[in-house]
Amino acid sequence: MKHAILIALLALGVPAAAQADCWVEYKAKQDSPLRLHYGIVRLPGVCPDMAAAAAQLRPRLSSGGWQLLNVVRLSQDAPGQKQRTNAGEYYLRY
Repeated sequence: MKHAILIALLALGVPAAAQADCWVEYKAKQDSPLRLHYGIVRLPGVCPDMAAAAAQLRPRLSSGGWQLLNVVRLSQDAPGQKQRTNAGEYYLRY
């Protein structure tokens, strides 16, 4: 019985791990007047490399009039409270 429960728990956990999202921290700017922001977005699935993450992020930011400066960090772990606070209104905005 214990083995059946363990197998069931593992079976439920594996798909969730395979569907983990990628959290991208980035910096962006607007010109005239110059404005900067730090933000966090979520990309579905496993984290791509930095260049691929930037390519996915550019159109999202561009739609809001922002230009990507750089991708700061990629992580499979959800951001902590400090990062969410630092991102402010740009946490999951794009």
